[in-house]
Amino acid sequence: MSQKIKMQLQCPMPKFDFDIITLGHGSGGLLTHRLLQSGVFDIFKNDLLDQQHDGAIFEMNGKLAFSTDSYVISPIFFPGGNIGDLAVNGTVNDLAMCGAEAKYLSLGFIIEEGFSMEEFWQVLTSIQAAAKEANVQIVTGDTKVVEKGKGDKIYINTSGIGQIHPKADINHANIEVGDVIIVSGNIATHGIAIMSLRKGLEFETDIASDTTQLKDTVLSLVETFGNGIRFLRDPTRGGVASVLNEIAELTQKGFYLDQKSLPIDEQVDGACEMLGLDPIYVANEGLFMAVVKKEIAESFLAALKNDPKGSNAAIIGTVTAENPGKVIMNSLIGGKRMVNYLTGEQLPRIC
Repeated sequence: MSQKIKMQLQCPMPKFDFDIITLGHGSGGLLTHRLLQSGVFDIFKNDLLDQQHDGAIFEMNGKLAFSTDSYVISPIFFPGGNIGDLAVNGTVNDLAMCGAEAKYLSLGFIIEEGFSMEEFWQVLTSIQAAAKEANVQIVTGDTKVVEKGKGDKIYINTSGIGQIHPKADINHANIEVGDVIIVSGNIATHGIAIMSLRKGLEFETDIASDTTQLKDTVLSLVETFGNGIRFLRDPTRGGVASVLNEIAELTQKGFYLDQKSLPIDEQVDGACEMLGLDPIYVANEGLFMAVVKKEIAESFLAALKNDPKGSNAAIIGTVTAENPGKVIMNSLIGGKRMVNYLTGEQLPRIC
């Protein structure tokens, strides 16, 4: 049994006097008070949240990072996680990509009328478990309820504030020709885990989402390699290809990608082939991409592979002076092709 599930089982669902969320729970009145007091405030209890004010008041020193994201994933429960831990991990990771340690999160719910309290409690306990693992506090939030048919069970927004590591200097402007591109793990896993559950696309697989917090892994690397780490990004929607296109466009440098070096689980690769998907465009939730100085690339990779969350890490390409602003991939059959942005929506509501 995973540690996350164990933590969830330690939080038995309290006895509510209602089985489903109603419009009254979003009214700001008695039902809202009961929902928050017997559910949200208890499970996320801490000194800042206990103030129950319109916002959290706290002090932080040094350079800060701030990020926000909204989660509209369908289905909300999937192999390896659910919308709750995804929301926490996503914002914690966005801050980590800035070289920051997440400290405080806000948590906003938009809940559809009729959503069951049992499922809501599963989401809450997953949020609690993910926040505990990331050592981040939920200090303020909001809950709204929309009419039946105006949502899809539940949407979540999380915003986070983190403290930037003193050795971090993460900026696309730092990228230079000769730098090396590294990915921290197997690509396309999250997207295929979600797709395996979609109506009309269901197929037999035991693929689970890779959603996890990467804060500890990243900050350990920053502590060791400092400004040798030029740039970090988590390749969520649009996958590896979109990240590389974004930074190629920003830097006006060329990015060379070697397809045979891309780490991918055999099942995931097979599923992509069966569904006609290119893995470099499929979303990820538990890995990151790094552009690092050539001189530290091998040491960086070795350190990453020694971390359980980076055991499948690989060097996948380099930064070049050729083809400025473009991404070129050396394919498995030996030819070269241009890798463009994802056109349209490959898989809607993936995160």
